[in-house]
Amino acid sequence: MSTRPAIAAAAIVALLLGTATMARQSVWGSFTASTSSAGNSITAASDFRAPTIGASVLTKTTGGTVGQIKKGGTYYVYANVGDTGNPASGVSTVTANVSTITSGTTAAGLSAGSFTAGGVSYGYRSASLTAGSSLAAGSYPYSLTATDAAGNSKAQSGYSVVVDNTVPAGTDVQTVNGGSTNGLAEAGDRITFSFSKAIDPNSILSGWSGSATSVVLRLNNGAGSNNDTVTVYNAANSTQLPLGSVNLGRTDYTGASITFGATGTASSMATSGNTITVTLGTQSAAATTAAGTGTMSWTPSASATDPAGNGTATTAVTESGTADTDF
Repeated sequence: MSTRPAIAAAAIVALLLGTATMARQSVWGSFTASTSSAGNSITAASDFRAPTIGASVLTKTTGGTVGQIKKGGTYYVYANVGDTGNPASGVSTVTANVSTITSGTTAAGLSAGSFTAGGVSYGYRSASLTAGSSLAAGSYPYSLTATDAAGNSKAQSGYSVVVDNTVPAGTDVQTVNGGSTNGLAEAGDRITFSFSKAIDPNSILSGWSGSATSVVLRLNNGAGSNNDTVTVYNAANSTQLPLGSVNLGRTDYTGASITFGATGTASSMATSGNTITVTLGTQSAAATTAAGTGTMSWTPSASATDPAGNGTATTAVTESGTADTDF
């Protein structure tokens, strides 16, 4: 039997199968682009985190030393608040519960801005508030609450302020000879004002921290039988500082009013504890040497305040020790 017909049949089958395979490989799919899918959607994640509340201080509205107020005094509440949600919805409200300090004030609003208190920057501050007129001295707590735009809220306690109602007073005034002649006012001499408690430097000179700063000391000639006096002015010699006036107890420290530090080397003022010391700078004219001893008398200024805002008593203070020559 011949095999040729079988071989021919197999070849025909192989040819047909190859053609079909090639046809299948040549078929291309058709796709259409779309900007949306009816069955799927993506939405922004929600903010589930409450705001964070950081540093806060409550202090008198006049600035300066922070953390103390007096009864009936005005004050601000400062705070740093942030929203850490991912994504953050933003801080919506910040309030302070100061009902222990100002009766009934449980949600005093704080506004966003750029504020500084005690050398620290804060992002929120309240409007001016008034402490109760009968607050006793002591420490008083307050708290803060912050809410973000997504409705998350957080309360933070642990903050406090000291109420101090004790009025400061002058206790002594002294001079030290730092020049060449005792009894003669000259560059290098010092005059020290002592108080019963520390005085807020900012109440003496706006923005002053208490470290050495330039001022002008005036030695004023007493007219007639009036004694010579000492007053202290700002560095521009234009505004008297609230250190009151010192009566030198004699009329012969100068024959004309002269300045120390208005030109040349400035006079220098610095605080240390309960004292403020002024060191005399370059003098505008020669003073005279006192012929005898005397006792100084210092009348403080009520505008000099303690950190809580209590003004200094204006009762005159007599120089301690025996009568002597000053400067």
